[in-house]
Amino acid sequence: MRRIAFFVCMLCLALTVSAQEDASKGIPGPETEFVMQLKVSLGEPYSVGETPHGRRQVIPITGGTFEGPLLKGTILNGGADWQLSKGGRTEIEAIYSIKTDDGVYIHIRNCGIIAGGMDADGKPSFYFKAAPQFEAPEDSRYAWLNNALFLCAPAPSQGGGITLNVWKVK
Repeated sequence: MRRIAFFVCMLCLALTVSAQEDASKGIPGPETEFVMQLKVSLGEPYSVGETPHGRRQVIPITGGTFEGPLLKGTILNGGADWQLSKGGRTEIEAIYSIKTDDGVYIHIRNCGIIAGGMDADGKPSFYFKAAPQFEAPEDSRYAWLNNALFLCAPAPSQGGGITLNVWKVK
């Protein structure tokens, strides 16, 4: 099940890259709409060490806040970001929950890639994108989160956490 979820996340990222390449040929890419900014508090990371699949690291998610035009609230303690690194590439899978200011719980699974290396011109490059999937109650005002694709990227952050901006693909 975990591999299927990761495949879906990677497919979303591949479609985005493909759409951007098509835009350079005059074919319009997808439009996005800002949904929220998450300010995530993190605990002390720990490493499982080298495994047959790469180096496994776990970063606990200890709380935080989120806010956007249609929702705001807190990030709940108890989630984690599971990272698997090999070479200059890291696969991430963060699983956590949020609670809106009006008391609605929403589950999030966020899969993505962090990669460093050289670009086509031989300059150092850094890539960090992910595709969060939301599970909101169907009878809530947040049910729209269940029926769309989303992308996120880090934003400048202060302190020991991470800030992520999230967009809906229209």
